[in-house]
Amino acid sequence: MEITEITGGMVPTNCYIVTDDATGYAAVIDPGFESPELTKAVLKAGADKVEAILLTHGHFDHILGVNEIKKLTNAKVYIYSDDMPFISDNSLNLSTVVASRPLKTFKADVALNDGDIIPLGNLKIRVLHTPGHTIGSCCYLVEDAIFTGDTLMQMSCGRTDFPTGSYTQILQSLKRLGNLEGNYHIYPGHEGKTTLDFERKNNPFMGNSAYDPYH
Repeated sequence: MEITEITGGMVPTNCYIVTDDATGYAAVIDPGFESPELTKAVLKAGADKVEAILLTHGHFDHILGVNEIKKLTNAKVYIYSDDMPFISDNSLNLSTVVASRPLKTFKADVALNDGDIIPLGNLKIRVLHTPGHTIGSCCYLVEDAIFTGDTLMQMSCGRTDFPTGSYTQILQSLKRLGNLEGNYHIYPGHEGKTTLDFERKNNPFMGNSAYDPYH
């Protein structure tokens, strides 16, 4: 498995291209922006080889580039079922609240549910429902990697004060990730990569239910 990271947008956001070594089939995770670098990376992966656009949640900074990648690749768009309304509601996806830029709508092809398996060549991508940042936030687990979006970040977690957010739920989601067996490389939606073992030991949100910075 090969993982390419491209960072961009106003926040900025990490977009990942996951490629199966055996077949060359690829998925783009969280294209939250349009940029020459992202376009170049997708074309390098092979536009005809990109089969899936996987969204960890429906906020604008994770979905703004979907239309461009869809146009380049004709890949199917996947989003968790509970976050499906975010695509067409700018107050939910925050595109007019934070960015003052209405989102150009797109069609999601697949509504995901917890435990779904997405095949990508010889890879199997498992969907973990991890609500809290949004009601339909999810993580994608594949081999020794977890793409956590805004659920788990280095020494931190996603905000819970936006619509459908829940601090109680994100703590439960972090606990679920912490209870996974073994160690994993963590590829978050923002800032640097980390590992699950490091976060278990050092992240104040994993096991510290008394600390609530937003309430």
